[in-house]
This record gives sequence, C-alpha cells and structure tokens, in this order.
Amino acid sequence: MSQNLIQNTISFVKEKLEGAEAGHDWFHIERVWKLSKKIAELETCDLEVVELSALLHDIADPKFHGGDETLALKISQEFLESENAEPQIIEQVLFIIKNISFKNRGEMPAILPVELQIVQDADRLDAIGAIGIARTFNFGGFKNNLMYDPEISPKLNQTKNEYKKSNGMTINHFYEKLLLLKDLMNTKEAKKIAEQRHQFMLEFLDQFYKEWKVE
Repeated sequence: MSQNLIQNTISFVKEKLEGAEAGHDWFHIERVWKLSKKIAELETCDLEVVELSALLHDIADPKFHGGDETLALKISQEFLESENAEPQIIEQVLFIIKNISFKNRGEMPAILPVELQIVQDADRLDAIGAIGIARTFNFGGFKNNLMYDPEISPKLNQTKNEYKKSNGMTINHFYEKLLLLKDLMNTKEAKKIAEQRHQFMLEFLDQFYKEWKVE
C-alpha cells in the first residue's frame, strides 16, 4: 500500500472540505477513516481501497451540491488519476463512493464487496450514538429545520426522491434513518459497536420527550 497516496489523499480532502458543514467536514471523514481501519483489522480486504474510499466518500456530498451524485465520482477519479493510482483501485473506490449512501440502498447490488461493507458500516456508525445525535442537530440547525413538532409524524419507508427532498424535523430523522441503521450493519464488529450507540440514542430520545413534556 502506498502511504504517500494515503497522505496525499488526506491533504487533498482536508483542503477540499475546509469550511464544510460541521457534520460533513474533515473530522467526519477522519472518524470514518479510523473506524474503517478498525473494522478492516478483522476482515480480509484490500486496506488501500478501504482507506481511500473512506477518505473520499464525502468529497462532494450531493446534498450540498444541488443533489448532483456524479460530482464526487468526478473529483475522486481526477484526483486518483493525478496520483497515478492503479486503474483497478480507482474503479473499486468509485464503486464504493457510488453505492455507500443510505438513500441508494434500494439500488445496490445483492452482494457487496467487503471493502464497501466496511466503509459503509463506518459511515453509518458515525451517524448514530452521541456523535450521530450531535451531527443530526447540527445539520438540522444548518437547514433551519424544526427540532420537533408533536403534530408531525415521521415519514417512514420514503423513496429515494422523497428522502432527498425531505426538510423534515430533526427528531423525525431518528425514525426515518438513524434508528434503522443498527440492523443494516454488514460486519460483525460494526454490529457490536452499533448496539451500544443505538441504545444511547433510545435513552436520549426518552430524555428528550420527558423534557419536552416538562415531566
């Protein structure tokens, strides 16, 4: 594995995401990268593909780029080609970036490469637990969404287009996505980590409702 390529990718991503929304900034990338490496230790996989995919997976998140799902692929391909990465490495990384998202889960192939499973798990783990809660409220504030309205129910089983267009409430997002992630983990290690983080979210929601009702 080329450590130069990994280090150059880190520098590239840090520069590209400077000033990004705090839930999708370099620190999110760094956590997903570290979680990916942690999970990868227990799997037979191509670690270079895992690391590069984790580092580049949110280089141009569609929700900050008018819904454009091709921009991240274009930026990543151009960067990796400029670094003379091997064509098969580039192909694998682009496949992971294309298929990692929760909203695209209905379009994914039935059998996922282990590298995609690892990075997808790491990205989903960063969406739950204490960090996940913080990121969710940060993004809700960024979009000026309501925190909660007892009169508005979560929209379950949304289509991809409904999910992309949703400007729903922050608390409803727990039911529309975050609480579903535990059962969507691929790897044994991620499932173990997700159990604890999932439980923390349930405890948070219980406390939130108690305070909301002034109990």
